[in-house]
This record gives sequence, structure tokens and C-alpha cells, in this order.
Amino acid sequence: MKKTLLILVIIGIIGINTIYCQATIRNEKSCTKTEKNYTLQKISEGVRIYNEGCFEGYTLIGTMNGPDFSDVKLVNMRGKTVNKWNNIFPFPAKMLPDGEILVGKHTESSTHNEGDIKEVTQLDWNGNVIWNFSDMFEYGNGKSARQHHDFQRQGNPVGYYSPGQEFIPKGNTLILGHVDVNNSEITNNILQDDVIYEVDWEGNPTGFIWYANEHFDEFGFSKVAKDSIYKHPGLSRPNVWWWWIANLQGFKDNDWLHINSVSRLGKNKWFDEDPINYSIFNPNNLIIDSRHANFIVIIDYETGSIVWKVGPDYSSNTPEGQKIGQIVGPHNAHMIPQGLPGEGNILVFDNGGAAGYGSVPGQPNKYRNFSRVIEFNPVTLDVVWEYQNKKTEKIGLSFLFYSELIKWGKNHHFYSPYVSSAQRLPNGNTIITEGYAKRVFEVNFENEIVWDYFRFRNKGIFYRAYRVPPEWVSNNPSGYDLWEK
Repeated sequence: MKKTLLILVIIGIIGINTIYCQATIRNEKSCTKTEKNYTLQKISEGVRIYNEGCFEGYTLIGTMNGPDFSDVKLVNMRGKTVNKWNNIFPFPAKMLPDGEILVGKHTESSTHNEGDIKEVTQLDWNGNVIWNFSDMFEYGNGKSARQHHDFQRQGNPVGYYSPGQEFIPKGNTLILGHVDVNNSEITNNILQDDVIYEVDWEGNPTGFIWYANEHFDEFGFSKVAKDSIYKHPGLSRPNVWWWWIANLQGFKDNDWLHINSVSRLGKNKWFDEDPINYSIFNPNNLIIDSRHANFIVIIDYETGSIVWKVGPDYSSNTPEGQKIGQIVGPHNAHMIPQGLPGEGNILVFDNGGAAGYGSVPGQPNKYRNFSRVIEFNPVTLDVVWEYQNKKTEKIGLSFLFYSELIKWGKNHHFYSPYVSSAQRLPNGNTIITEGYAKRVFEVNFENEIVWDYFRFRNKGIFYRAYRVPPEWVSNNPSGYDLWEK
């Protein structure tokens, strides 16, 4: 009996490997284009599609796989690693114009299990520390930045390249962090609140600090949502049918908003056109999004007030619901920088998954098992561009088939219930990080995939990835054309 079972297992493994190899060959034949000598690379190297129409540069990818195995890779268009930084926590990692990177540093006194990073650090090409900051809050075994999810360096408002940005090498750093607060108007629980603060190159606070809990009444929560937050801040009790999906999102008690991005608006056409009527789009103002509460808001940098928002209500009787549709668990909402196609519009990774406060305390009230990336006009709320590749809306065997077996191509079910990001490129293409699938790909305006990178065997997730210009990379080893030309 045992011998029969062993034979069946061996036959099964051989059969699976045969199917996999045949599929790989078919994919190479059907997906490759040879214009300009572009070729499909081996799957082990990560790149599967490399077509004419992509925008050549290097891609910085932050892989989160626990404190001991997280790293940042810089890969070229063929998937070859041209540099790697180890023993850091890319929450996120961003490249600066001189080839250095800004990143979180995981140390013994870091507390990533609670969503915090102790140090924000700047490393040179060889991994040497150029700058670091942790001296903000008393926490754990000493001082901590309590950074999570995002930061921005002065002169680079959204963290990626745009033409003519005035980067300041030793400028201020804007940091998204955590702080524990009591606010009985929200709940009797101790809240894990989101805080945004700014420090200069010497590590001194600039005087700007913003606490989310102080703006509770500005976020647009209904009475039902407020009652839900009061009884159970944090969405840690998802519907049983969605538990296994929602569990990926790391819901926990008292993490009531889970803001996951912050950036400046930067120079934009709205403010340039009419600084009085469009004062809400002042370049210094900040834009954030809340994964748990499904809103995107703009913060007045001078007053701290919320001056623009969409959500958390996307019902059919609201402009947001009629034009944008329901956003669930958003990430990386930002204004497309000046000089790039779509400048002035909002670009956001609309994850799906589970989110939103409703009538059942602690339980999300919105669920969706596919993602989309949307670009919309912040004045009219019209959707200008959207990417999605939805293959099923059912939770069951069909969903497992698409999400676990078909990892790329036309039949891949585009979905990342957590992390992820999008970046607009100078030629109008968009780089998308599908974090849960460990995938970064580039699409054009017609939603054709022109570059696709995927790590098949690695554990962990891709937090964010950024395409960076050749002039930012030491010696431009792959010889790509400079973007500034």
C-alpha cells in the first residue's frame, strides 16, 4: 500500500513538473517580442515580459520577509540584480538622486510586530550609514521613530522621479509614525494613533506634528461608524467567510485608522492656475489615506485641518460613489507630480480585501476580492484611467484557482489585499506593485503589460517598488538612456 502511494506521488510530481515546463515554453513563445532585442528572461530571474513600449530604467524593490530576511534589490530591465542592501526593513525603501536609499532599519528594539520601525536611515551604494533618525518617542527600550508605512525627503514630494524636482540633499524628512493616545470622545480604549511629524537633517523637529485623533470629526464618519469605533476601534473581527483574506491585512485591536501613506502634493497645475480658488492644493499640503476607514484626505500643512476628502462613504447618493465607486483598503494615494502625464490627478492602489466601519463593531462592512489602480481628477472626481484584471468575485475554489495557481498573464486574478503601490512614469506608463503576489509590472495607458517581474519561489511580500532613472544609479551599468535627455 505504502509503495503504491509512493509511486502515485512520484507520478504526480513528474506530471506537475511536465505541465509546468510545457507551460513555461508556451509562455516564452507567446509572450516574447524581439523588437530592440528585447527577450523574455528565465522565470528564475524574475522577468517574464520585456516588450518595446516599456520605459527603461532600474527598479528598486523592497521585500518584507521578517526581520532577518528582508532586503532591498535594485534590478535592471532583464531582472538582473545590480545592487542589494541587506538587514534592513523596506517599509518602504526609496532611492535618492545620488544613488543612496532611504529606508527603515530593523533592530533588536524595533517592534515591527506592532507596526513600528525604530530607525529611519539613509544608506549609500555600499550600505554605509549616511544619516539615521530614531530620537522621537520614548518607546520600548529607548527612543524610537515609531515609523511605519511611509516617509518623504524634502524636494521629492511623492518619493519617485518627476522632471525638474528640486531635490535637497540634506533636507527635512517627513515621517509617518505611531503614538498611543487616550481620547474618550472616540473610545475608552487606548488608541494606536497615526502621527505625522517632520525633522531636519540634524534630527531636530521642525515644529510640524499632526495627530489623526484630533481630527476625528473631520473624517466624515457617520453616527453608525462612530458608534462602531467607540465600541471596538480596529477591524479585528472580520466576517468568518472573509477571515482568511482579512487576516492577511494584519487587523488588530485599537489600530483604528491604519494610515499607510503620506506625501506632499508638490507643485501642481491646480494651484498654479488659481492659488485662491484652489488653495486646498497648496504644494505644501499633505495627502494621506486610511486602509481601515476607506478615505483619502488632504491636510492643510499650516493649520492641520482636513480641506479635501473622498470617502469614507461611497454610497450611490454621493459624488464619490457615483464617479469613483467603492474604494476598499486603499494604499499609496498621491497626486501625480508636475511634469508627468496625468499631473494633478490622484493615483491610488485600491486594494479590495476587507475594510470600513459599519453596524457591527470590530467587523469590516465592505469586502471585495479584487484590486484596481485608479487615477481620478480631484476636482471633478471623474476617473481618468483604471487598471484591473478581475477573474472571479467568488470566494471558493475558483478564487483559489486564480489566486494560487495562475500567477501572471491574461488569466491572472489581479489582487493584493494589503500593501502595494503605483507610480506614473514619464512616458505615461504605470508601474504597479502587486505586493501579495510578489509581482511588479508595467502597463501602458491601454492596459497592455509591457514589463513583468515576479519572484516565484521567494517567501514574503513586495511592499513597494519604484522605477528609478539611470542617472540615479552608480555608473548606469546597463547603459540605459538618461531620462533627463
